[in-house]
Amino acid sequence: MKLFHPLTLLAALMLPLGALAADKKIVLIAGKPSHPPGAHEHRAGSLLFQKCLAGFPGVTVVVYDGGWPTKQVDGQAVDDDAALNDADAIVIYSDGGAKHPALVGERLATIGRHVKRGAGFGAIHYAVEPTKEKGQAEWLDWIGGAFEINWSVNPHWEGNFKPLPVHAVTRGVQPFATNDEWYFNMRFRPGMKGVTPILTDVPPASTMSRKDDAHAGNPAVREQVANQTPQHVMWVSENANGSRGFGFTGGHFHASWQKDDQRKLVLNAIVWLAKIEVPVGGVVSSVSAADIAANLDPKPAPKAKKKQP
Repeated sequence: MKLFHPLTLLAALMLPLGALAADKKIVLIAGKPSHPPGAHEHRAGSLLFQKCLAGFPGVTVVVYDGGWPTKQVDGQAVDDDAALNDADAIVIYSDGGAKHPALVGERLATIGRHVKRGAGFGAIHYAVEPTKEKGQAEWLDWIGGAFEINWSVNPHWEGNFKPLPVHAVTRGVQPFATNDEWYFNMRFRPGMKGVTPILTDVPPASTMSRKDDAHAGNPAVREQVANQTPQHVMWVSENANGSRGFGFTGGHFHASWQKDDQRKLVLNAIVWLAKIEVPVGGVVSSVSAADIAANLDPKPAPKAKKKQP
C-alpha cells in the first residue's frame, strides 16, 4: 500500500474546501444621473464602494449603472436579469418614487425571487422610496422600512449620531455628525419586527420650515418633531426567510463618503447583507479627494442667477 506524507494528504484534503469557498458576489445597481453636480452621484458612489471593497477577502463586487444590468440584443440594450442569478446581495443607489429603476417592468418580481432564495437587499438614499402602490409592501418585507409620501419627509439637517447600537454593521464605527438630506418618519413594519435601528437622532425644529406637501411636511410629522421624537434614518432587517436588508437615507452629497465613519458604516452594511462576517474593526478603507472627484456624472452647470436691475 502506498503511503502519503501527512502534509501531502492534508493539502489534498484541503483543496476541495478551497474550491468550495467561492467569493460572495455583491451587485451594486446605480441609478441614472440626476440633481446638480455633487448630489445623487449614484454611479460615482457605487464605484467608490467597489474600490473600497476591492481588497476585502471573500468578496467580488460588480457595479451596473443606468439603473439595471443590461445586455445587447439585436443592437438594443435590454434587461439582463440573469446578472443577478448568483448575487448574494443586491444594493440599489438611485432616485426613487415613480422613477425608481426597480419599478420598471418585471424588475420588482426579479428582485423578489432573489430575496426569496436568501439574497440580501439594500437601498441607499432616494432608493428607499418606492411608491405606496408599487414597491412599498415589498420594501417592508425586504428591508423593513420605506419612505412613504405624505408621511415621511426629506429635509436637509445635521444628524448627530451617538451613541451607536451594538451590531455587526457598527463595528469600528465611531459616533459622527453629517449634514445631509436625512429622511425620517419612515414607514416601518408593524412593531419593528426584525428591524434594528442603526442611526437615530432628534431632528431640529428647522426641519419643519417648509410647507406641507408630499415630501416636506404633514401634521403627523410636525407633531413628532415638536415632541422631539427620535427618528431612525438607517436601519437593518433580518427577515423571516433568513435574508437580510438595510435602508440608509443619507447619501445625498457625494462628498460625505469621504467621512470615514459614515463610509465604514455603509460598507459594513453591504458586507453584512451578503452574510459575511464583519471584522471587529469594521471594513477598513481610505478615500482621497481625488477618489471623491472620480467618476462623477456629466451634469449641466447650475444656471446663473439674473442680476437685479
